[in-house]
Parts: sequence; C-alpha cells; structure tokens
Amino acid sequence: MMALPDIEAQLSDAYLHTVASHEGIACQEARRSLDNAGVDATLHLIKNFGPTAKLTEISLHIQLKATVTPPSRKNGGLSYFLRETDHYDRLRSDSSLPPRLLAVLFLPPNRLEWLTHSPDQLVLSRAAYWVSLVDAPSTENTSGQTIYLPENQPLSPAGLQDLFRRVAHQERLRYEH
Repeated sequence: MMALPDIEAQLSDAYLHTVASHEGIACQEARRSLDNAGVDATLHLIKNFGPTAKLTEISLHIQLKATVTPPSRKNGGLSYFLRETDHYDRLRSDSSLPPRLLAVLFLPPNRLEWLTHSPDQLVLSRAAYWVSLVDAPSTENTSGQTIYLPENQPLSPAGLQDLFRRVAHQERLRYEH
C-alpha cells in the first residue's frame, strides 16, 4: 500500500488533470528531470483570448502539493508550509519560461472524507488553489517557508481560464501577501 503522502500527491495530480481536461487544457506529467527541478506538470493551451491578448499559445509549469493540515487564513489567503527552500527559491524566480506556479490541494484531515462515490458522482473533497511566488521575500529559514495561496485563485475550471487569460494579456503574476 502507498504511504499517505504519496496518496495525497497522486490526488493532487488527479485533481489538476481533471480540471485541466475539463477545460481542454493539455496537462502533461513532468519527467523525472523536471520533477527534481520542482516541476510536477506542465499545462498547455492554444486559445485566442481576444484582440487585446498578446499570447495565444501558453505553457505553465506547476509544482503540486497536497496537505491535510487545516490552513490558517490571513488577508484572503490560505497558509501552507512549503518544506523545500530550494523549491521556494525556484518558484520565486522571475527568470523562468514557462512561468512556474505552486498549486496546493487542501484535503480534509480525515482520510475517509477525501473521496466519496455514488452511482451519480465521484467527489474529491475540498479544493486546490494556485499562487505565483515571484516577488515573494527571500527566507533565512532552512526548514521551509509559510506561504499564502489567495482564496480568489482557485484551481477550478473558471480559475484556470482566468489564469490563462491573465497570462495571455501578459499580466505579471506575482506574490502579493
């Protein structure tokens, strides 16, 4: 049997693939070499976002995390402790193309509540959110860094479309907490 952190990671991957697929966004699991660089998946979309959009072909690198630790709320953000400071520093960099984002799936603490099934539906409890850490402060911590994922940036069908629209219009994605 898989360890619980591995199950959580698989659920975050399934969540991203499901939401992206629903929106016609290609989602490719990263190869081991990119995984070691803090990239778990790449999203790709070709779409015309209107006459003022600058881009029509967009890729995004995503680092996926999942947690059963209930987040605290601060200024419209949900807390998450990112353990890998090297990943934190990579995510802070604005010199990456495609842009790198962090997505965190917040699961209920009770494993029995993670997934429910009936003949009519399959439900994964709770939700995931995304954040750009560009412009996040540097850290002296060696164990990790607490970050805040904006509650208005859900990793949902509408949230993904909004994210790609923002990138198409070359809006700078940055950390604002």
